Amino acid sequence: MSAITHELPREAVNAKLVALISAGAISLGVLLSGFVIREPAPYELYMAGLIAVWALFGLRISRTVAPLLVLLIAFNIGGMIAMTQMSALKDAPLYIAVSLFLALTAVFFAAAVERQPGLYRVIFLAWVTAAICTAALGILGYFHAFPGAEMFTKFERAAGAFQDPNVFGPFLTLPGIYLLYRLLTGSPARMILYAVPLLIIVGGIFLSFSRGGWGLFGASAVLLTAMLFLQSSSGSFRLRIVAMSIAAAVLLALALLVALQIPAISELFTARAQLVQDYDSARLGRFARFGIGFLMAMEHPFGIGPLVFGQMLGEDTHNIWLKALLDYGWLGFASYAILIGWTLAGGFRILFRNRPWQPYVLCAYVVFVGHIALGTVIDTDHWRHFYLLLGLIWGGMGLEYHHQRGAARQS
Repeated sequence: MSAITHELPREAVNAKLVALISAGAISLGVLLSGFVIREPAPYELYMAGLIAVWALFGLRISRTVAPLLVLLIAFNIGGMIAMTQMSALKDAPLYIAVSLFLALTAVFFAAAVERQPGLYRVIFLAWVTAAICTAALGILGYFHAFPGAEMFTKFERAAGAFQDPNVFGPFLTLPGIYLLYRLLTGSPARMILYAVPLLIIVGGIFLSFSRGGWGLFGASAVLLTAMLFLQSSSGSFRLRIVAMSIAAAVLLALALLVALQIPAISELFTARAQLVQDYDSARLGRFARFGIGFLMAMEHPFGIGPLVFGQMLGEDTHNIWLKALLDYGWLGFASYAILIGWTLAGGFRILFRNRPWQPYVLCAYVVFVGHIALGTVIDTDHWRHFYLLLGLIWGGMGLEYHHQRGAARQS
């Protein structure tokens, strides 16, 4: 009896220690996702090791997460088949290897949060921290606040610790939406704690001069507000949502007016705010390439191989659906379409259920919907945070499945 009494505390301590190590390891991985100045980035190297270690010590793929793995593997098999259509492989094997790695990160995050729901908070806090740091670097770089700060800009646009402003802006969106959620639903006494970092993140998105980033954040914010309005039956809460939305819109308009007083910002904003740019509507511009690419895809059911379209026409597809057709073939396209449809349907089904993880799934879902829309005008195939969003939503779907099964056993 005394031996059992002494063992239990040790087991409890060990379990707590493992949970803390797990949380720290995952938070570091998410934090590193905000720093991708060069490739391979520290994120890839770290996550590859973390997934390998986790697989050896307890990573389990449940029946609810298994479809995510199957669809992503099928998607990449389509890419491997497409490589057989290439006369010279060049960088295609490396490209597919990265695709497979990112697919595994989505499955990893889904399995991790499904097993430990508390990791949602850890992941979101790490993402917010990374976003604040990289947004601050982008802002400081844009204004040349210190010697060498220009390394955090690209094409006279804030890029933070990213290679591309068009990825930098979307990366900041989920942390911004999460802080907006806390601002709308949290205690008034804590608003300043959310408002200041939100201001930094929104500043980074604005100075990225990414039309996709602007549209993504704006659409996600509207979706979040609408979801919160529909979710609540409280008249006072709905009134608060409306009042704060109006106040936020007014403050945003005022901040924009102030920013536009700076000539450099005003000129670039005027140029970037145009819905259609010259490179979109030119004879072989983005929109023309969509038509050329889809006709090409109809003639090549196995695809033409990763990156080949860009080599042929001088610019990549800039459309995730066209990318799937050409780089991954019809098999990859079908797998990707099913994956997106399944994620949208399964995520929507659990959005309005009162669960501890519901706020995190809600924020991830509205940003994911925005990414799907954004994917029609830009290639999101290798965006690390897109796969993290996938994992967060599928993890929530798995948690809901287990919750329902537990409730059924108790009834």
